[in-house]
Amino acid sequence: MITPADYPVVDSQSRSGVSWAAIFAGAAAAASVSLILVVLGAGLGFAATSPWADEGASAKALGISTIVWLLLTQIIASGMGGYLAGRLRVKWANLHGDEVYFRDTAHGLLSWAVATLVAAMLVLGAAGNLVGAGASAASQAASVSMAAGGAAAANADKDSMGYFVDSLFRGDGPAPVSDDAANGVAARILAKGIASGTLPPEDRAYLAQLVAQRTRLSQAEAQARVDQVMAELQQLKTDAKQAADTAAKVAAWTALWTFVALLCGAFFASFAALFGGRQRDRVLWLADDYVAHRTIQR
Repeated sequence: MITPADYPVVDSQSRSGVSWAAIFAGAAAAASVSLILVVLGAGLGFAATSPWADEGASAKALGISTIVWLLLTQIIASGMGGYLAGRLRVKWANLHGDEVYFRDTAHGLLSWAVATLVAAMLVLGAAGNLVGAGASAASQAASVSMAAGGAAAANADKDSMGYFVDSLFRGDGPAPVSDDAANGVAARILAKGIASGTLPPEDRAYLAQLVAQRTRLSQAEAQARVDQVMAELQQLKTDAKQAADTAAKVAAWTALWTFVALLCGAFFASFAALFGGRQRDRVLWLADDYVAHRTIQR
């Protein structure tokens, strides 16, 4: 039996301190395990959701489970990659223990870094393909819509001034206009009120006149309907703002927890490489007479 003390002394100063073969092997294992766990997590997530309301897991539960699964994926995949990088690296027989521990930790960190860069390149490549396909479709559609673009721009400029043009021809009584024209006037008044946040009294009164003229409601009932519609529009605007704020918060928390998960992956990869390197150095080489004889012949 050959113990670790019987290893031949190798001049470590003439050799590289990085075992790239072990690093790439650990990175490949980490990337593969990460892919498997991500696919498994996606399958479990789809199984827990439901297209019907009040069925399946809630959005909060899905968010928490996604964060936990992301952390577990990083810990398991990075830990396995780091362990392999530390266990498969070349033995440094004549180095101080502290230097060996540092190199093992560095090997785990490098394996995690390579696996992370490979995953990032794959994600960016897929996103680039999607962007390229969208740009190609947009360029094909641009030639078709160029003729209509000028007319659309002219109509947009006209509509932006429509509210002020309508105010020039307002009278004290009901406006003798068609239903389509009245709908356009009402739409521009409501759009102006939503943009400013309030409906001016003169716009409210004029809009109530248009409603009373075409619905046979009294002026008070028409004003109540205008107020109701305006309140519904304001609620829709408030809901849209809340949805935008929620989306921004979700994006921020996703980025923060992704950062935490990556840090956990780097730590566990380094720790697992240190553990694997120690096991590598404690290996006992078994040799019998046959192996010794073959070694002498070589």
